[in-house]
Amino acid sequence: MISFPRPLLVAASLVLAAPAFAQQQPETPPEPRGGDFVIAGAGAAVMPDYEGSDDYRWAPIPAAVGRVSGFGFQFVGNRLSVDLIPDRPGPGWDLQLGPVAVLNLNRSSTRSIEDPRVKALGKVGTAVELGGYAGIGRAGVLTSDYDRLSVTISYRHDVTGTHDSGVLTPAVSYMTPLSRKALVGVFANAERVGDGYARTYFGVPAEAAPASGLAAYDLDGGWKSWTLGLGGAVSLSGDLTHGLQLVGGGTYRRMLGDFADSPLVATAGSRGQWMGMLGLAYSF
Repeated sequence: MISFPRPLLVAASLVLAAPAFAQQQPETPPEPRGGDFVIAGAGAAVMPDYEGSDDYRWAPIPAAVGRVSGFGFQFVGNRLSVDLIPDRPGPGWDLQLGPVAVLNLNRSSTRSIEDPRVKALGKVGTAVELGGYAGIGRAGVLTSDYDRLSVTISYRHDVTGTHDSGVLTPAVSYMTPLSRKALVGVFANAERVGDGYARTYFGVPAEAAPASGLAAYDLDGGWKSWTLGLGGAVSLSGDLTHGLQLVGGGTYRRMLGDFADSPLVATAGSRGQWMGMLGLAYSF
């Protein structure tokens, strides 16, 4: 089972949203509300075997972004969010508020984990994390009427009892068109997690330490990591507002504090992970 790291999902959603963003660059004055659209895509992603690993694997990543009756949605990998505040195209402010759901499959299977020490710890159950997010964005900031700066904060909580704690994520992103054929974006975020998350994914229970060869380790929740990312899209059919696009993105995540000192990271993995994806999207 594949668990897409959140930084990679952010990068994928950023680049997949590029055609949607381009649709808000009207050649005529905009209607009071933007029209409906859907952008679907898929690509190949390289990602760590588990959160904090220094081993990597390839995996497919599906995604879709759209707007129906002014309400936006994003589905990327194992994450779904909906913006319940209708968007208005063109320059101006945009408020964002809605639910978010994540299927956390981190270490839910040992088949995709290469390191025998981490494999010996066994698998972790699948966590269903539900919550919401809020944010504010503005189009028309620096380069044109159509570049966009957004600031969001999200919170979700495991409802299955797998780690039985929460994940808080503040984030900022910026996208700017280079032309009607190309767009680039950057983002940064951080994650703060609860005690249960920390111990489930980064702790080593004393009873499991001998079999794994890793030192027993216990920790509390706190700021887990920060991430920087870059993404872009190029139209293959002449215009980002419709047709086929090539999309790609990459991220760098750095583990922090007690999470970086966990044996799963410091001994068996790495404090920093690179992730990337490349794919195709179609706007219609």
